[in-house]
Amino acid sequence: MPIDRLGSEKDPVQVLRASTPLEDAYTDAASRTAGLGELWPFAPHFFEVDGEFLHYIDEGPRDAPVLLCVHGNPTWGFMWREVVREFSDRFRVIVPDHMGMGLSGRPHDWDYCLAGHQAALESLVESLDLRDVSLLVHDWGGPIGLGVAAKHPERYARFVIANTGCWPEGPMPWGLRIGKLPLIGNLAIRTMGVMDGLVSALCTTRGLTPDVASGFRAPYGGYGDRAAMHAFVEDIPLSRRHRSHDTLARVDAALPALAARPTMLLWGMQDWVFTPAFLRGFRERFPRAQVHTFEDAGHLVYEDARGPCLDRLRHFFHTTGAVASPERETAQA
Repeated sequence: MPIDRLGSEKDPVQVLRASTPLEDAYTDAASRTAGLGELWPFAPHFFEVDGEFLHYIDEGPRDAPVLLCVHGNPTWGFMWREVVREFSDRFRVIVPDHMGMGLSGRPHDWDYCLAGHQAALESLVESLDLRDVSLLVHDWGGPIGLGVAAKHPERYARFVIANTGCWPEGPMPWGLRIGKLPLIGNLAIRTMGVMDGLVSALCTTRGLTPDVASGFRAPYGGYGDRAAMHAFVEDIPLSRRHRSHDTLARVDAALPALAARPTMLLWGMQDWVFTPAFLRGFRERFPRAQVHTFEDAGHLVYEDARGPCLDRLRHFFHTTGAVASPERETAQA
């Protein structure tokens, strides 16, 4: 739209149109990632959900098989950056940020619960009409992504599951229990940014380099940026009365219907949240799954065991037929 001018030629007064919400979303994304450089070189995309903008990246050939990578809490799409680099030459790699997380919008009145996040992801998948999907999930990405896959199994070809849980019964670490306490949880997570520090201090065994640690923290600079982070902790159901208990139970009940798909489990065995007990639960639910454990890796298994994880992914995709078309391979050769 052209800029209107009022006043004389010697003293023009510019009247600029107000920016649109979508333009604001792009500006905000650029601001949050300004210092990341080549750690995050991917172009932003936005999808409107309930009048708010969900951010995602969409890298690789549009007609290639799809990798859909779904993060958890307190991370964002940044955790999948090496997967994007490794596979976007022959896969279409879609990496969304949950509402309130990463580069997505921060609506104050959005319903930050498991069902809400599932609905947002489901809308994105249907809008992009994603098919032949290899779903990669981690942490809260497990019940969100697998819950959506259970509703539309025809769209999904295989699963890669890492350090997550999809059933209401399970051990709850004391650190997360504290985060659920009224007032204290809000103070610790939103005001003090405790969970930002947990990523570096307790979620890896090897630690993070300063630039990578900054990358994980980039979208979460202040109190207003951490509402969804706190909501994820509050949304962990500890009783049958919790509003997300039944939603999570439905995901668990649907897992046997997905178990026939090729599945791989990647597990950091030093995870203090999703301990080896959760791995045993997935082995029971996906008895045919390939299983790879990393004894010295923590919750962020893709950070602590990056090379081995990428190696396992390459082999899994090759042996289960998740490859680009012969025409593309010929063209690339």
